[in-house]
Amino acid sequence: MRQIEVWLADLGLSRGQADLTQAAIALGLVLLALLAGWAAGRRIGPPLTEMWHDRVGDGGEAVETRLCGIVRHGTAALLLAIVAQNYAWATLASIGIGLALGAATGMLVLTLLRAVRLPSWMAYLVAALVFVALLGQSVGGYAPITSTLDAIGIDVGRRRVSLWSLLTLLLTIVVLLAIVRVINRAIAQALGRAKTLDATQRLLIQKLAGIALLVTAFFFGIDALGIDLTTFAVFGGAFGLAIGFGLQKTVGNLIAGIILLMDRSVKPGDVIAVGQNFGWVNKIGVRAVSVITREGKEHLIPNEILMTQEVENWSFSDRNVRIAIPVKIAYDSDVDLAEELMARAAKESSRVLDTPPLAVWMTAFGDYALEYEVRVWISDPEGGVHNVKADVLKRIWTLFGEHGVKVPVPQRDVRMVVPGEAV
Repeated sequence: MRQIEVWLADLGLSRGQADLTQAAIALGLVLLALLAGWAAGRRIGPPLTEMWHDRVGDGGEAVETRLCGIVRHGTAALLLAIVAQNYAWATLASIGIGLALGAATGMLVLTLLRAVRLPSWMAYLVAALVFVALLGQSVGGYAPITSTLDAIGIDVGRRRVSLWSLLTLLLTIVVLLAIVRVINRAIAQALGRAKTLDATQRLLIQKLAGIALLVTAFFFGIDALGIDLTTFAVFGGAFGLAIGFGLQKTVGNLIAGIILLMDRSVKPGDVIAVGQNFGWVNKIGVRAVSVITREGKEHLIPNEILMTQEVENWSFSDRNVRIAIPVKIAYDSDVDLAEELMARAAKESSRVLDTPPLAVWMTAFGDYALEYEVRVWISDPEGGVHNVKADVLKRIWTLFGEHGVKVPVPQRDVRMVVPGEAV
């Protein structure tokens, strides 16, 4: 028992009546702050969540589901910070308040970072560092922690690589990534509400803003870490050579993607054909364009291919697409009746447009049949073309059968010649 008392005395933890009374008061204030945070989460959280849903919508779903927790932990952390800063607490009371403040602030940081979809390990790491920092401040400042962490390391040239410098670097990267994600989400939501911009313009602005934010965050992080930019001179030269040789395709695809978004020759939602790939554009990425085919397969076509090869865009200036459906009838058929039935079958197909009007044209006198083309228009090529042809041909076959119009098949005469006989 005596040893415990000496150990407590060395730590500055007096067991006198005054310190115990102060610790009890601090505990009561901590409980009141936590209770106030819980009440704020219950009272303010739901209305704030509803307002967020009305203003932002589905774009902020991850934030929306965590707003009650953000209000709860934020209120508790704010009240605990006021309690900690407005009185010179003794060591025992200060540790208790520091534990509560670190836990509340750590939970607030964790909830915020998870709301912006930062990876779980990053969010927990930052929350743990915040907890340790606030607890360390409550027990005498950061000097003991920083000196201990800085002592664990090695000297590399004129710089020292220690556990403290690595933690500082990691924390800076995580915080900057979190800030970039928050700003990117805010820009995306603001662009989503801009009615004067189309989908392509919104995507272009969002990508350019994302690149600008990353570049700004990089230089800000370099400055915050105290790294001299002149040390990047050699690295910049090597990086330039890498772009000239190994990364030229990557940079070329990046620039091609930006050009595609700027000239709007290919837009999300367009129906295109590139080589053997036919489908609708799902999205235009930094490296490739995602094209989804009618079979549900998603092809990633490099942006540079769309810039250098021929691309058939079915919906570049107009979404209406004309389909030619070949039909053959027998020579002894009633031509007028057959044309009327073909037009009727096309009009009854659900995806065929009334305007522009369809047309039924005789195209040739074939070897064994009269050849026609039924030309129809559709406005949704992403729904497929062959299924429209199949539907119209099936209806033509049914109507021809009901009205006695024959669809001929080729016939060939085979003549056998016996040697020695006259032909």
